[in-house]
Amino acid sequence: MAVQINPSILSADFSRLGEEAKAVEGADWLHVDVMDNHFVPNLTLGVPVVESLSRATDTPLDCHLMIEDPDRWAPQYVEAGAGSVTFHVEAAAAPVRLAREIRSKGARASMALKPATPIEPYEDLLPELDMLLIMTVEPGFGGQSFLDIMLPKIRRTRELISKHGLELWLQVDGGVSASTIERCAEAGADVFVAGSAVYGAEDPAQAVRALRTKAQNTLASAAWPCNH
Repeated sequence: MAVQINPSILSADFSRLGEEAKAVEGADWLHVDVMDNHFVPNLTLGVPVVESLSRATDTPLDCHLMIEDPDRWAPQYVEAGAGSVTFHVEAAAAPVRLAREIRSKGARASMALKPATPIEPYEDLLPELDMLLIMTVEPGFGGQSFLDIMLPKIRRTRELISKHGLELWLQVDGGVSASTIERCAEAGADVFVAGSAVYGAEDPAQAVRALRTKAQNTLASAAWPCNH
């Protein structure tokens, strides 16, 4: 099980996104938070910025859509250059159909769950996905404190993934830092979104390496079944 670190540009300087993307070269993905001021109470960026960003970096883009009507909009982010597109199950009208459309266009399909949304009702959907995102803060704003009450949910999700023998990435997003990443990895996560912990550091690239080391060391002795 490979650790992946995805810096979130929500914490970057929006006036120079190209430079900020290069500052974390060596990261696995660049996490792009798309917010519409409807599904969440914030407004960030959209398709044109993703298109520009995809031309400015070789790091693949992991687009997290915190928007209403992802069934309509998500495919456009694949066309804009995203290598992975995450939609929220709470907003999707037809999540299986949407996941299949994202995959058919050549991107990885991912589904996100808010903190209060349980994983169990969506167990049968897991084979349709390439990644599942467990939000460890309420979506909509960066810089929030990690919700420890999400750790049991991460564990239950990992158990379901193992139960079905799926090669499904398990991502966590929200409050991930040097002080919380080990707890997330121990619970079963293997893909970590980090915003202020990376872009708030003096050396963002070094922050990525430090987070990766902590997560790798934890996974090496994890109690849950994984391919160490």
